[in-house]
Amino acid sequence: MSNLTKKSTKAPKEPVAQQKLAMRLSLAVGVLMLIGKMYAYLITNSAAILSDAAESVVHVFAVSFAAFSLWLSLQPADKSHTYGHDKISFFSAGMEGAMIILAAAFIIFEAVSKWVTGLDIQRLDTGILFVFGASVINAGLGSYLVWQGKKHDSLILIANGKHVLTDFWTSLGVIVGLILVLLTGWLPFDPILAIAVAINILWSGGKLMRVAFGGLMDESNPEIRKKILKILEEEVNARGIGYHQLRQRESGTSIWIEFHLLFPADTRIEEAHWQATEIEAALKSKLAGEVMVTTHLEPLEEHETVHRELKKTKE
Repeated sequence: MSNLTKKSTKAPKEPVAQQKLAMRLSLAVGVLMLIGKMYAYLITNSAAILSDAAESVVHVFAVSFAAFSLWLSLQPADKSHTYGHDKISFFSAGMEGAMIILAAAFIIFEAVSKWVTGLDIQRLDTGILFVFGASVINAGLGSYLVWQGKKHDSLILIANGKHVLTDFWTSLGVIVGLILVLLTGWLPFDPILAIAVAINILWSGGKLMRVAFGGLMDESNPEIRKKILKILEEEVNARGIGYHQLRQRESGTSIWIEFHLLFPADTRIEEAHWQATEIEAALKSKLAGEVMVTTHLEPLEEHETVHRELKKTKE
């Protein structure tokens, strides 16, 4: 059996430092955005701006948990976590998705409540300026976080970046709604836009939770599986051998692959081992991120009989 890694379980210092910097930046900007939006809400009493501020509250809490998750995911494997701590990435994404959904429910409740009890909106021009400034900053930050996440195969950063970009679209919707109020004088545009924003972020939160549940249940990525199959077919066909029982799973920052290689019965164990090592190396060089490969060597002629007997033994 061969079990080789493309690189050490601990990421190089520079990429790790870049990821931590991105997370600190996200938290600092989130706090500033929250302060600015809360001020804008207090001076305007706008339901739409309140919905934007609620999104920022979620962002601050979510980033705090994401920062912890990033730290934990980068810790090396130990005796109680022999596969490492990467799966915390899915917990982080699920937590962020759940908080987004809670924020959306709060926004809808507040918008309807304000609409029913009577709308009293003021100083919209100042409020729009605050929200516009926040949206520009969030667009830049969200794009940066997603870029860093894809660069380092970090689900935590990608999820956080998408959340920030959701905040950007929220702010944009709020600005449109407030401009409509200014132009038409019809105050219900404000709660209507707040509800529309809430529905949009509900969709975003649901998608994040879908990714989280899929990862925790070891749902395989079809695109990654397609690449693995293509590489394996090329490698085994070039050597005149076979394979079966391919399994894969993704754990946030790494890919785990297992399969059986089938060799002619007269193949020397040393030769089979080196061919397996070469196939593992091909997978690691052609797939992105941390790649862990485990292969099991079997004789081609007898493998079906062996597996059949093992199945009978279990029954």
